[in-house]
Amino acid sequence: MASLHFKYAAMNSGKSTQLIQAHFNYQERGMNPLALIPAMDTRDGVGTIKARVGLSLEAETFCAEQDLFELVSTKNQQNKQDVVIVDEGQFLRKDQVYQLARVVDDLHIPVMVYGLKTDFMGELFEGAYHLLCLADKLEELKTICWCGNKGHFNARIDQHGQVVSEGQQIEIGGNERYVSLCRKHFIQGNAGEH
Repeated sequence: MASLHFKYAAMNSGKSTQLIQAHFNYQERGMNPLALIPAMDTRDGVGTIKARVGLSLEAETFCAEQDLFELVSTKNQQNKQDVVIVDEGQFLRKDQVYQLARVVDDLHIPVMVYGLKTDFMGELFEGAYHLLCLADKLEELKTICWCGNKGHFNARIDQHGQVVSEGQQIEIGGNERYVSLCRKHFIQGNAGEH
């Protein structure tokens, strides 16, 4: 039976590595996985999912206004899709999360979404909020803070490595802009030594 999965974590937890591995596993079994990434994430080029360990995967891009049910339905008519794998799920809009739920319920295609739960201020992203509400299966991936404790907050840092507490919710970046912190160090605004 198809399910909607949300695999979430802070930055640097291996989400992209797991996503690429899942995609590979489906292909290795002769199945057809559809990888999707928001068009706004161009850190590694348009339509590229890249893991810090060096793995990368070409993916179909989608924009904020796009109907993901229609996208998957069209792709499925052209060539049967065995799974839909979405990166950066925090950037999904509410209606897109519901569209992915329809992919599961109406097209009977499993959907695996990987993403952040909260932003640099500790607030839920729109996509994460609705995935937490609708997903059949939730899985938290683990990473660690500089102190060794569980890191489950994303702190935005400036060019000097200092924690930033104001700004736009969405700012695309990697290790140069974000660090994973435990609750104590997130609240303190302590990013450790860089």
